[in-house]
Amino acid sequence: MILAAGASTRMGSPKALLTTPDGRPFVAAIVRALLAADVRDIVVVTGFDHDSVVQAIQRDRPAIQPRFARNPDPARGQLSSLWTGMDTAVHADTAALMVTLVDVPLFDPATVKRVVEEWKRTRAPVVRPAIGSRHGHPVIFDRVVFGELRGAPLEHGAKTVVRAHSHEVIDVPVTDEGCLVDVDTPQDYEAMRRP
Repeated sequence: MILAAGASTRMGSPKALLTTPDGRPFVAAIVRALLAADVRDIVVVTGFDHDSVVQAIQRDRPAIQPRFARNPDPARGQLSSLWTGMDTAVHADTAALMVTLVDVPLFDPATVKRVVEEWKRTRAPVVRPAIGSRHGHPVIFDRVVFGELRGAPLEHGAKTVVRAHSHEVIDVPVTDEGCLVDVDTPQDYEAMRRP
């Protein structure tokens, strides 16, 4: 699941449509990275810029088109987008949910594969990539915490669940700095684009 519903107020323009150094919109680059890691069922949660986000992905022509879930009220916060995505993505046989933010467009497919492999090996409630003490995206939530995600307070988001399971969280060691690059402001964007 790619969370791309926010208003991008700090950025001043939709983050999903900003371009990576290779010229691809953030949201399209993330779809491609997930597909390259053999993730086939992708849900993009949209909000304020739904039509533009859908068009950006369609123009990029990924091998498999993701599904879209539109948050009717993204101003409620990131967790409301996660709930919207869960309504589309989670079924009775869903074993886990991988979540990433459109703000983190540069992670490597190999990182995704390592996180998935570690979740399959451990079935831990939360599995995420990490470099030292810094953790990044994407994050896998095992189905054991789906109810907790649904019940978490909107103002605190999924972090409540991660903290509740802090002793069980698996941080997967990676060397991929891209999993940590979080673009929230114009300054972050300029720093990302600098060679």
